[in-house]
Amino acid sequence: MIASLKYLHLAAMLCWCASLIALPLLLSLYGSTWRSREGGEERQARYAEFRLITHYGYVAFATPAAVIAIAAGTGLIFAAQIFDLWFAAKLALVAGMALVHAWLGHIVLVSAERRGTGWMPSPLYALFIVIPLMMGVLWLVLAKPDLAWIADWLPAFMLAPRGQA
Repeated sequence: MIASLKYLHLAAMLCWCASLIALPLLLSLYGSTWRSREGGEERQARYAEFRLITHYGYVAFATPAAVIAIAAGTGLIFAAQIFDLWFAAKLALVAGMALVHAWLGHIVLVSAERRGTGWMPSPLYALFIVIPLMMGVLWLVLAKPDLAWIADWLPAFMLAPRGQA
């Protein structure tokens, strides 16, 4: 049971991380090609292709991979009973990845609505945020560092169960 959950979680995480790297590259590189000064019909064809690739890349690949990765990871928490401090740090980094995922979805939506008009932030900012998050998750999972020293810095009410402070 645990082995199959780990396999599913790892496969989904690989797909999700790959999409979090590919989507900003698609949005920035492919998006700039259809914005060229070509004729209306060829420009519309390039836009339709750009829209399909980014929309289905986000809706049909990245989001299902994220949902499966998070669901399988949640199952692993309880199946393997992992409740260490490094794991809480990993969850914080995964939450950051989910925020970048949501921001990329917003950019995909805005690029469809504006059709190249107006200013949009560079999606490459997502790469500068998400790559260190991915590296941090990988390091925490492989190293499983002892983060007990962090507990010394926390107030007492954060270390006690709720209602028992």
